[in-house]
Amino acid sequence: MMIRIFLAAMAVSFAGFGLWSLLEPLGMTSSLGVQVSGPNGAYEMRGVYGGVSLGAACLMAAGAARQSFLRPALWFLVAYLGGYVFARGAGLLLGPAPTPDFYLFIGFETLGLILAVVSLRANTGR
Repeated sequence: MMIRIFLAAMAVSFAGFGLWSLLEPLGMTSSLGVQVSGPNGAYEMRGVYGGVSLGAACLMAAGAARQSFLRPALWFLVAYLGGYVFARGAGLLLGPAPTPDFYLFIGFETLGLILAVVSLRANTGR
């Protein structure tokens, strides 16, 4: 039951970020201190952050609702968040350091990755 609650919470998180990115891509990026401009910038942010996040939200919701989607949703989180954690770690080493706002993202992604790995191990053989 805890794994399903975790996936539901991740679905809500991804959906919120995805909707924000889809509806207000330039506002979303500027609020994070990222400069993106023009129609191609907005188009790209809608696709990458909006579309991918909404797709992830759907998979997390399916994993929370149906046992057959639970492990695929967890594996997606491991791959997706693992990629972010790796790249953010490399970014910290290569510099420059991000503004303090981005440490929230680093924490969310790292905690999500750890919980996904632990959830996969707890759900082995089911």
